[in-house]
Formats: sequence, structure tokens, C-alpha cells
Amino acid sequence: MFGSLSELQQRLGAHQYIADQGLAVSLYLALALQRPLFLEGEAGVGKTSLAAASAAALDADLIRLQCYEGLDISHAVYEWDYARQLVELRILEATGQLDRASARRELYSDAFLIKRPLLQAIDPARTRPAVLLIDEIDRADEEFEGYLLELLAEFQITIPEFGTVRATTPPLVMLTSNRTREVHDALKRRCLYQWIEYPSFDKELAIVRARVPEAPARLAGQVTAFVQGLRGLELYKVPGVSETLDWARALVALDRQVLDAGAVEQTLGVVLKSKDDIDAVRGERLAGILAHLAQGPRPKA
Repeated sequence: MFGSLSELQQRLGAHQYIADQGLAVSLYLALALQRPLFLEGEAGVGKTSLAAASAAALDADLIRLQCYEGLDISHAVYEWDYARQLVELRILEATGQLDRASARRELYSDAFLIKRPLLQAIDPARTRPAVLLIDEIDRADEEFEGYLLELLAEFQITIPEFGTVRATTPPLVMLTSNRTREVHDALKRRCLYQWIEYPSFDKELAIVRARVPEAPARLAGQVTAFVQGLRGLELYKVPGVSETLDWARALVALDRQVLDAGAVEQTLGVVLKSKDDIDAVRGERLAGILAHLAQGPRPKA
């Protein structure tokens, strides 16, 4: 736990994450109140990175569950080691120690339980704190959302054959969503909520300087301004902060000192991931953004 908001922001900053006041307040309250934090925003605005930076700042283990359509309990929560159970059953039979009640207790014990990310995060035997990231919950099925309600409300999971597993020290739980579909209100009610916007020019430039310190100052400002300009266009896939960072690193790798038409043409596929978007930006629009770059650091699209 952190003593103050400023300490929280400083610790995140030490791990190259720039958190504004609103986001820092939400994270601070999630820790203080032991409530899950639900993060929504466009892809690439730093939701997943916040979980990684928080784990580093807390000196905690980051446990990540990447959601997808068809995700089930055996991949997300637990499953039984059936092969080992069968071997144990054969041993009990061979030694004449097979008793239905005792065999059930033996076979459905912790020794045969394979713990997946959700169960790992609340394991009472944990010796280190944990940050549980349930990433892109909007990609999972609604039935899986329902299964999460017990975990989010009580930091516990009920396993029919085993019993209820409750966290001794609740993990910091973060859920992210890119809003590919609406997440059910029952899940949101169990969480604190934070919408993450695309960053301002100044914040994004600070992120680039922190994450790509080898980039020349002028190049960092130009890349940030260019991406800010792209976000004002009607694109199929608007670039996020992750694309800004990738572009800055790519230009550094090519030993570019400034952003000019040639550098943009060569590397536009780093920041835009659709042929239609690349075609839409080339030509007059590209010339217009570069002209604004020549006039100042914050071009209009």
C-alpha cells in the first residue's frame, strides 16, 4: 500500500508509467478498499501496462488471464490432474487400501489440483502479493462473466469436489475492456470503474521520453505530434500509445534524427495497421500533417 497519491504516481513513474490524477485516485482506492478495478478505453491507451507497472511498484507477482471467446474454467480457474489421479487409484487398488470415502478425499485434494491463473491469484499458500490482470474481458463469453462474480465480490472460488478457496491476502484485481461488446452491469457493480482516454500531447510526450529515452528530443516531439494528428482523422484503427512507442523505437533503430516525408513513408506500417488507413493518410493529408509539424508541436488533423 502507498502512503499517498503522489507516492503512488512516483512509484508508477519509476516503472515508466505516467498516471494522471484521476487514474491514480482509482488505483489508490482499489488498493485501499480492496476492490477490483475495471478499466475501459480504446486499444493501446495503457490499460494492460498499468497492471504490469502496478505489479512492479508493489513488488508483486503479475498473474495474467488473457480472455478469448470460448474461454472455460479448465483454462482460467482449475482442472484436476486426471492422469495422476488414475495412477494413484491404481496404487490404492494394488495395495488393497481402496476405500471409497478416503479415496475421494485423497484424489480430490490439493495435490491433484492444477491451478490456473484465477486460482493462483487467490491461493492461500501464496507467499507474495499478486496483481491479477483479467485482460480483455469483453472477448470472453457472458457465461464466464457470471462465473467471475464470486471471485470479484469475495476473493474466493468454490470448487464442487474440493470446497471453497479464499484468498488470505486479496490480490489487486484489474479487468480491462476495449468495448467490443458491453460488459454486464453485475460485473461492473463489483468493481471500481475508470475510463482511460487517449493521452494529451504533453502526457504522451512524457511517456515517449520515459519509455524511449534514446530517442532525440525533436524526434520524440514530432512522433507524438504526428500520432496526435492521426487520431483526428477518420481511420479504421486509430493508433494507440503502444503504436507511438513502437514508431519511436523503429525510427531510432533506423538512426533517424527528425521525422520527414521519407521517414514516414518507410515506417508508416509501424503506426497504422490497415492498408486503407495507410492509403488514406498518404498524399495531401500526409503533407498537411508534416506542414503543421514544421509550424509547431501540436498539429491539427
